[in-house]
Amino acid sequence: MNRTVKVALAQIDLAVGDIAGYTGKFIEYATLARDEMRADLVVFPELSVCGYPPEDLLFHAGLRKRTEQAVADIRGAVRGIAILIGFPEYVDDLIYNSCGVFSDGEILGGYRKQLLPNYRVFDEERYFTAGKDAGVFRLNGVGFGMTICEDVWQPGPIAAARTAGAECIIAINGSPFEVGTQLRREATLQARVVEAGIPVLYLNMVGGQDELVFDGGTVAMDAGGEVRFRAPSFEESLYELTLTATASGIDPGRAAVAEHLGVEKSVYRALVTGTRDYVEKHGFPGVVIGLSGGIDSALVLSIACDAIGADRVRAVMMPFRYTSTMSQEDAARQAAAMGIRYDVIPIAPIYEATVGQLESIFEGREEDVTEENIQARSRGLLLMAISNKTGRMLLTTGNKSEMAVGYATLYGDMAGGFAPIKDCSKSLVYRLARYRNTVSEIIPDRVITRPPSAELRADQKDSDSLPDYDVLDPILEAFIEDDLSVEEITARGFDKNTVVRILEMVKRNEYKRRQAPPGIRISSRAFGRDWRYPITSGYKFPG
Repeated sequence: MNRTVKVALAQIDLAVGDIAGYTGKFIEYATLARDEMRADLVVFPELSVCGYPPEDLLFHAGLRKRTEQAVADIRGAVRGIAILIGFPEYVDDLIYNSCGVFSDGEILGGYRKQLLPNYRVFDEERYFTAGKDAGVFRLNGVGFGMTICEDVWQPGPIAAARTAGAECIIAINGSPFEVGTQLRREATLQARVVEAGIPVLYLNMVGGQDELVFDGGTVAMDAGGEVRFRAPSFEESLYELTLTATASGIDPGRAAVAEHLGVEKSVYRALVTGTRDYVEKHGFPGVVIGLSGGIDSALVLSIACDAIGADRVRAVMMPFRYTSTMSQEDAARQAAAMGIRYDVIPIAPIYEATVGQLESIFEGREEDVTEENIQARSRGLLLMAISNKTGRMLLTTGNKSEMAVGYATLYGDMAGGFAPIKDCSKSLVYRLARYRNTVSEIIPDRVITRPPSAELRADQKDSDSLPDYDVLDPILEAFIEDDLSVEEITARGFDKNTVVRILEMVKRNEYKRRQAPPGIRISSRAFGRDWRYPITSGYKFPG
């Protein structure tokens, strides 16, 4: 018997909750795989029926009804090809993260995820009950074992599938992007396949979902750990592989192996993908950005134009007495280079009116950060008004370094709907700007090379209030992403007093971060769903 199976892997972009919309998409993809690829099996990602991660929607009775109906509809509609889909499986009061394989209305096999991640952005023990049994189905005489995402990070599930008769593993995933994650995935997969001695087909989704971005990175690996196929990252498509039984086991064949993306390129692609999907999936007609002439807004403008097109992006320069001529020239130059709608609205009338109204309250008090914040809030007022009137979402331009230490103004530059570079350190922002200019030179060189400044007072520089970013950013990374103590950070060569001052700033500004818009996660720990420090805290540094 010639045991050959042609498999179509659907690396697709999903929107959580759009069950009816994606039911039709699954059937359409299955028909395409059957008729044009002559595939025997089409595979979709983890929880593909409802989207990932569905979070507390899983508790809603309506989601349960729609999910169960969708699975029944897909099972009934797909003919002439087997289909593997992921879905939440409801059994009495329990929910499983499951997948099933259907062919011509029949159930070929099913599986319930055994390892439930409950760290960083994952909270699956809140929702799901762990499965206990291996899941194996046979197609054209070949035994396929099923695993779901976290299951491949430990030896147990794949070993159990092999014992149950699996000759090849199909691993469906909802694995979000972070810097370097594809290399770690493939190293883990290599360890698993070498342990079990069988190949694996690893399928991941693409697209943005709130602060998470899924990069795909679908791969096929033979039993020796060699990558035989790798899909392009961040690209939605249907990929085909032909598996053939040989005397030494299942051979996954050979197909195109896409390149590993470097750090700057992969992060930039993640930011573009996350921004595009947030705008599109919410139905915004476009975005508006406050363009200051500085590096952060320059990068956000580039991301927005690459994400949704320059015709849907507009920018506003809002100068004041401290805004340099250089900033105004560079902002106008970038706007012209990118072909966007660009307006200039001075904030002096709003600022003067506000200060005038407060004159009796402020009497006898020197100017301080209050007046700086009034400038930022004057700009926020204008931008939010444009957003309200036009329906365009306001993109904020703050970076991770600023958000960490509170170098941002509530209801001012923090106002907006989405924060594309919220998880990018200032140092990374510069690297990303330089990378984008290698694609096409759209960010003026002076924006990248000049000392950074908020331009809220005369001759102001970021370094007046903060350590240089080549000092600040490693300290923040050590604390936020590595959870190191003051002593451990100091041991890396940093001044202890500086470390304590920075960590106290991080603690003190938690209340601001709780009120910030969501932004794209690109690091191992971002401010958002995987950062849960208390606002009210008596904890003191060092410690």
